[in-house]
Amino acid sequence: MSLILSIFCLVFATQLISWIGQSVLLELAYAAYIRVFYSSSVKQQRALKTEILAKKSELLKTSAQDHFAKWAKLRRSVDKGLADLEKLNAELAATRSSFALKFNGLIWILTSGAQFVIGWWYRKSAIFYLPPGWFGPLGWWLSFPFAPKGSVSVGVWQMACRRVIKLGERVVRDLTARPAHEVPAAATTEKAKEK
Repeated sequence: MSLILSIFCLVFATQLISWIGQSVLLELAYAAYIRVFYSSSVKQQRALKTEILAKKSELLKTSAQDHFAKWAKLRRSVDKGLADLEKLNAELAATRSSFALKFNGLIWILTSGAQFVIGWWYRKSAIFYLPPGWFGPLGWWLSFPFAPKGSVSVGVWQMACRRVIKLGERVVRDLTARPAHEVPAAATTEKAKEK
């Protein structure tokens, strides 16, 4: 793949992640991760919750004065179950925070880090050359910082791609926000005032 398309795809992927939301992607990835690697812990957690709820229900139905031995046994069982559930929840929470740290690091490396590395690696390369005299004395800015004079540098190309993608996002949002046949409310109130 050529450098021009690689940079565009990388910038687009970064913007796509920002549109979807990194937290949403984290939730989806974590759900898949937990199902694959910690399915037994999740099953154990569900079973413990079900068991605790059943025993709590039975505990509430048992009179502490009339059936003290049964009530005390149920109470100890519920307390032990809650302690086990708390321990399991702490383990899963630690797993989640560790996964979130690694996932966010990986996303940063694949998007922002990759853009930085590509920009640094190809800092002296030209993405493409412009016809002479198109931008007059401002042509040097497009080759900023190290690309040959009269060309577009990697950094400027990344900036242009990001701007075009954001502009496209805004256009799509405006088109999907309201149908074309609707008139904004401000325009209708101004027409009413004129009459």
